[in-house]
Amino acid sequence: MKKDTLLVQANLHKNWIKKYAEIRNHSVEICSPLEIEDYVVQPIVDVSPPKWHLGHTTWFFETFILQPNFPGYEVFDPQYNFVFNSYYETIGARVIRTDRGNLSRPSVSDVFKYREYVDQKMDEFLQNGYLTESLESLLELGLNHEQQHQELLATDIKYILGHNPLFPAYKKEAFSKKETSGNSEMIGVSEGIYEIGFKGEGFCFDNELGRHKVYLNDFKICSHLVTNKEYLEFIEAGGYEDFRHWHAEGWDWVKQNHAKSPLYWHYIDGKWMNYTLNGLQEIDLEEAVCHISFFEASAFASWKGKRLPTEAEWEVASAHFDWGKRWEWTNSAYLPYPGYKKEAGAVGEYNGKFMVNQMVLRGASIATPPGHSRNTYRNFFQTHLQWQFTGIRLAQ
Repeated sequence: MKKDTLLVQANLHKNWIKKYAEIRNHSVEICSPLEIEDYVVQPIVDVSPPKWHLGHTTWFFETFILQPNFPGYEVFDPQYNFVFNSYYETIGARVIRTDRGNLSRPSVSDVFKYREYVDQKMDEFLQNGYLTESLESLLELGLNHEQQHQELLATDIKYILGHNPLFPAYKKEAFSKKETSGNSEMIGVSEGIYEIGFKGEGFCFDNELGRHKVYLNDFKICSHLVTNKEYLEFIEAGGYEDFRHWHAEGWDWVKQNHAKSPLYWHYIDGKWMNYTLNGLQEIDLEEAVCHISFFEASAFASWKGKRLPTEAEWEVASAHFDWGKRWEWTNSAYLPYPGYKKEAGAVGEYNGKFMVNQMVLRGASIATPPGHSRNTYRNFFQTHLQWQFTGIRLAQ
């Protein structure tokens, strides 16, 4: 029996070693097409330099797993806690977010050395049986945290290159999966009491927990996402000039930013073009519209005489349509589920502290890493942000 138990534990450790290596390597693969100068740019506060993402995700494993749990572990560089801490007040002082692009040091090569050092120590940690059952959930969180930053790497790299006046391609045929219009129809869902929230085995974030009942009235939700063609009709109909369809704050946003189109759209020589990770291209009218703020999504829905779904409606109906090409705005504020409790310590800062002044997005996007999506996932962003791979699904 003891031999069987040891065998099971050995296989578990092998699985963790494999999973850790695969996810960590994927971050490096995302960055492989970049030039060295691309790693350091921070055009706006919401975009972090790729170098910082690579360092921060490494810092997570060093700070939360190796330092407190690996006997004799020596940190790679004591200053890195200040450089790569993101928002964890529990862990101490940090470089303010706006200054991440000013960090010419540590160099890109230093950050890759940091990753190699921590990955080697994590391999030793996992090989030598230091991973206890109580630490497995923390390791799982760290890996999912890295996958979140892989998606942020894709969005931030696109913003960096998409705001270069030369519109350089990230690489040809990058994230080329498309969401086409097909035969769009409204799917009816009957009124009733439904349950939402995570259920079953496997990983989820704490903001998905607290499965609970919701009452929904009859509603309909569109089988397909809004396309570029449909959104272009909104633009050409004067959607950005008609205050009636916008929230007051959204109308202020339009005027202050002179907004006229989704992010990355450019009207050049009588044609609408958009920057893609494959470079500047003419807009594909059948592709799902992308890089839309909540303000724009809500205004478009109003112009169509419809609305955005609530997150409960989206989750209940999600089995009846394809999702996963765009993060889909809902009309739900990001709030805790019933019975939500923050974890003690730094891990408790992961989601709960952001449950104010943000709206929920559901689904996933073409930039979401494999195995990192589920229909209970609660993404969240502020209403004015466009740089994520966001889209629109209508309801009524």
